[in-house]
Amino acid sequence: MEISNRKAYHDYFFEATYIAGLVLTGTEIKSLRAGKASFNDSYCFFNKGELYVKSLHIAEYAFGTHFNHEPLQERKLLLNKRELRKWDAKLKEKGYSIIPLKIFLTEKGFFKMEIGLGKGKKHYDKRESIKERENDRDIKRKYGI
Repeated sequence: MEISNRKAYHDYFFEATYIAGLVLTGTEIKSLRAGKASFNDSYCFFNKGELYVKSLHIAEYAFGTHFNHEPLQERKLLLNKRELRKWDAKLKEKGYSIIPLKIFLTEKGFFKMEIGLGKGKKHYDKRESIKERENDRDIKRKYGI
């Protein structure tokens, strides 16, 4: 079970990635198991030394009662203090952002999120990426790889 943010690789160059735990409620877990999540415009930010993810849409659980969660609430990410300080220092540099890349289920049954420290691509960088991808596709088609 994995939900990935494919658009992030188109919009950012990633220097480093980490895997962080997610603090979730019961109905959020059930929705994620059903694959009902969207990364549209989601990003991570620091608040009082803790890392949160914002704009991550986890759809309401269909069979939830009045205890159902809000789809766009901020969710806390769990990382070591040393890693948090390191990423906070990097985030203060110009042009860096922390972007959620994928959510996956571990063997123990926990949901984890892979986050990446990225620098935004310029328009011409995006065109180069598209050109490389199309060239790779043509080569694979031609040689049947």
